[in-house]
Amino acid sequence: MILKESELIKELNFKATRSSGAGGQHVNKVSSKIELFFDLENTAELSEREKELLYKKLSTKLTKEHVLILTCDETRSQHRNKELVIKRFLELLKTNLIRPKKRRPTKPTKGSIKRKAEGKKRTSVKKALRKKPKLDS
Repeated sequence: MILKESELIKELNFKATRSSGAGGQHVNKVSSKIELFFDLENTAELSEREKELLYKKLSTKLTKEHVLILTCDETRSQHRNKELVIKRFLELLKTNLIRPKKRRPTKPTKGSIKRKAEGKKRTSVKKALRKKPKLDS
């Protein structure tokens, strides 16, 4: 799956708000926190199959209208926060669009069955030796 990053970035909406944290008086005047909004339902860059996969995997991060919201207020720079949130968004898509391989059930080998039985027998003997001996005389 090759993502068309530049086309996806064009579909993103951003909102700058006042950030909390370090910055002194400056933080009260500048909007450095970035919120990224991505409308998963109305995107033209992802196929229906990819959308379904993202609906399942990102269900906890999506709103009821299937909008993904990511925020970043790590730095004091609005531009740096925007770069970081875009990077995080693209990484999130790449990791969640990977389809897991189907598990093929396999039979245990004869050797592994034998080793398992021997291990169980050894444990059984070990526990039997912990019992008090019977004195039949």
